[in-house]
Amino acid sequence: MNTHFIQRPDGASVAVDEIGSDGPVVVLLHGLAGSSREMIPTARALSDHRVLMVDQRGHGRTTRRPEDLSRAAFVSDVIAVIEELSQGQRVTLVGQSMGAHTAFLVAATRPDLVDGLVMLEGHVAGNEDPEEAAGLGRYFASWPAPFADEKTAREFLGDEAIVDAWVADLKTTPTGLVPRFDADIMQRTIEAVHEPSWEQWQKLSVPTVAIFAKNGMFSEAEKSELIRRRPDTHRVDLSSGSHDAHLDNFEEWIGVLQLWMSREGTRGTMPWSRNCSRSMCSRTCGWLSWTPTPGLQNLSGKA
Repeated sequence: MNTHFIQRPDGASVAVDEIGSDGPVVVLLHGLAGSSREMIPTARALSDHRVLMVDQRGHGRTTRRPEDLSRAAFVSDVIAVIEELSQGQRVTLVGQSMGAHTAFLVAATRPDLVDGLVMLEGHVAGNEDPEEAAGLGRYFASWPAPFADEKTAREFLGDEAIVDAWVADLKTTPTGLVPRFDADIMQRTIEAVHEPSWEQWQKLSVPTVAIFAKNGMFSEAEKSELIRRRPDTHRVDLSSGSHDAHLDNFEEWIGVLQLWMSREGTRGTMPWSRNCSRSMCSRTCGWLSWTPTPGLQNLSGKA
């Protein structure tokens, strides 16, 4: 794995890990309070691709307290990564949650750089309730860091899928283990994500798939509205998993991702039906040559 640091005009330094082959380029974007570390299993599963995993500003090894936390700043960072590291290739953007929101805005801003967009548990509607962002800020501020050790951290953080990634990402300091982000930066970041982006969504021109977990954060009405506002979007509903389905429903997530990417880049249009109520369907949706992995055998789809 090679690590690059992209210097930005505002003084921020953006960390990017590179893994994989000389194949098509994929850019992976983590969610709020995450880092590229949680995307490593996904990157390794895409072994026939060249994968760039970005620590978004305020996260991981990227500048911890950048002054500019606007959506435009996040977008500009990713565009700089693509322009500097993609070797002139158009990329597939893959993002989860906040990362999906960043990826969508990059694709809307610079479609010339993007072959396809994969949004896992992402949305563009925003959130009108300021308490949502404030609550996240209070939660992260409540962490009793520094933690004495990983065991102490786990006892406080619980056993959700994202906890393994959080614990693995803790930074060792003389006083103990601390997160690689600050609570106020997380709150300001998500406040910007909560601004509606319907206009950009409806103008989006690149092939796009929106993937939702069975136990994710969005209601059926919210999922349907995303597709109604942009009917060319393909929707895939996973049979299980939480908002962090890339961690707790990894096999199905990777199966969908690999399948979509194998068709999107070479055929330009998707042969499956616009909205699959499950992840994949060889009979209804036309994936006649695909052999599902164990755990996906019984999934079916319908238009």
